[in-house]
Amino acid sequence: MTIPCDIMVFGGTGDLALHKLLPALYHLYREGRLHIAVRIIALARRNLPRSEYLKLAERRCRAQIARNDFDEDVWARFCARLDYFAMDAAQSADFGRLARFLGEPGGLTRVYYLATAPNLFVPIANHLKVAGLAESEARIVLEKPIGHSLESATAINQAIGAVFDESQVFRIDHYLGKETVQNLMALRFANALLEPVWRNNQIDHVQISVCESLGVENRGAYYDRAGATRDMLQNHLLQLLCLVAMEPPAQFEAEAVRDEKVKILKALKPIDGQDVQDKTVRGQYSAGKIGGQEVPAYYFEKDVDNDSDTETFVAVEAHIDNWRWAGVPFYLRTGKRLAKRSSQIVIQFKPVPHRLFEGDQANQLLIQLQPDERISLQMMTKTPGKGMRLEPVELNLNLAQVFGQTRRWDAYERLLLDVLEGDSTLFMRRDEVEAAWAWIDPILNGWQEHFQAPRPYPAGSNGPEQAHSLLARQGSAWHD
Repeated sequence: MTIPCDIMVFGGTGDLALHKLLPALYHLYREGRLHIAVRIIALARRNLPRSEYLKLAERRCRAQIARNDFDEDVWARFCARLDYFAMDAAQSADFGRLARFLGEPGGLTRVYYLATAPNLFVPIANHLKVAGLAESEARIVLEKPIGHSLESATAINQAIGAVFDESQVFRIDHYLGKETVQNLMALRFANALLEPVWRNNQIDHVQISVCESLGVENRGAYYDRAGATRDMLQNHLLQLLCLVAMEPPAQFEAEAVRDEKVKILKALKPIDGQDVQDKTVRGQYSAGKIGGQEVPAYYFEKDVDNDSDTETFVAVEAHIDNWRWAGVPFYLRTGKRLAKRSSQIVIQFKPVPHRLFEGDQANQLLIQLQPDERISLQMMTKTPGKGMRLEPVELNLNLAQVFGQTRRWDAYERLLLDVLEGDSTLFMRRDEVEAAWAWIDPILNGWQEHFQAPRPYPAGSNGPEQAHSLLARQGSAWHD
């Protein structure tokens, strides 16, 4: 059970709060992970009575929580801990009302979860300070993206740092809460079998893909300003790259882990000048079919400019300049309206030095993050019968089957629990965010300088043809 706390969710009527945060808090409450004195307060501008908000929360949470996991009695007790406070996060006076509503902390830790647009991060932090709500024990949770460039991210970090100590700031990336992502560290650092081959003399290349079949949905206004690079590459994909490539930390402790991740980000070879054209591909989906259903082109989506040149797909060939990874390309790819929803890491090993048998292939380690969480190692084996005909066979670790869990924890459950326990291991430190932007900015600037417009690709495809050439020139292909 965690410490007694007040959890304030700014943006309490938004999709993130209703689809992810409240269901995650309900599950934590159901499993006895929250302190008996916990209080959850949703904050938003809509002038709703508490009873109406509870109806809204129940309706939206029922849609997200599996039917056999929704317990009426537990929900009733959970609702007794759930409240609603109407306020405008941009108005300083409303924070004075909030302070009076909350009363004296009385030993409670206050957690402020900012499920809002990034432009509200700094005003909210400043208003909390003026209202006397930024106590030394308080914690603030920031959703990505932190800024839209290195300059803006640095400004946000400086402003937040003027109110909260770095130990109080939790920059959340929900991909780091996925079971298989955390298992990646166990796979690497708890198995002596893999360490000798986890380097450039045995690995040919690495692929990291986060593919989505959905479009921008109701996020058109935000997405058209951000694009796939700011929305996904700068955070999710670079964080996965860090976990694949980092050196073993001296101990499994927040600062030690994050130190090693920062080293990888700083070792990334810059992509600028001509390299922007040779090592990156931008794409934007046109009309097509997803699951047999016609979907519109990106520029016809709600709240998207009709002449938008925002990328909905990006692929990058990255290189890490250090002893372990010199010469190994890391291919990163993400996009919307692709053929299927899939997030995976592929470690492609080099072939054996001398091929004895016809038809043998190099080994491959597949780490599947979604839709199913599993780890499989492809190995060559002889098929039954006469002769030496080889075929690849998977050694498969399916986490749900092995551990027999009836319900898998959602990433937000793990990360919210870490916030309440004060464990920042799976959260981004300030210098991590800024190092990531320092690598991304030259790519964004290069596209503008070289007028590199997004390549069209039909919805329901695997992205622009040009993305396949990144690997084809090395004799490889994306693992689709």
